[in-house]
Amino acid sequence: MTRVAHLGGVGPIQAALWRMVYATAAAALIAWVWQGHHGAISALLGGIINIVAGTVFAWVAARSHGRTAGEILRTAIRAEVSKVALVVCLLWLVLAHYRQVVPGVFIGTFILTVVIFSMAIAVRGK
Repeated sequence: MTRVAHLGGVGPIQAALWRMVYATAAAALIAWVWQGHHGAISALLGGIINIVAGTVFAWVAARSHGRTAGEILRTAIRAEVSKVALVVCLLWLVLAHYRQVVPGVFIGTFILTVVIFSMAIAVRGK
């Protein structure tokens, strides 16, 4: 039987969230050197959107104590819908109000953190 890996005492979602924080910080540092402070801010915003959404996903999922497959599925769907709705709202907020956004850096960091979070489910250990 395969169990979900625990990295440093945290579960796979928490490990993914920390990896997203590190990736966002690295992207912001690279963007700052490459594009200046607006590039760094764009990278931070792109990563923070998914960090916040991933945290909400984990919070919604953790609040449930589903006992049946149906309850667990409803919780997973509720958590995912919450995450997607928050992502859409935050993307709109940034793109509508931050005029100096560097689109390539913003979207690139956003996609990087999406990939990191989606890989959390694939993390397995002995």
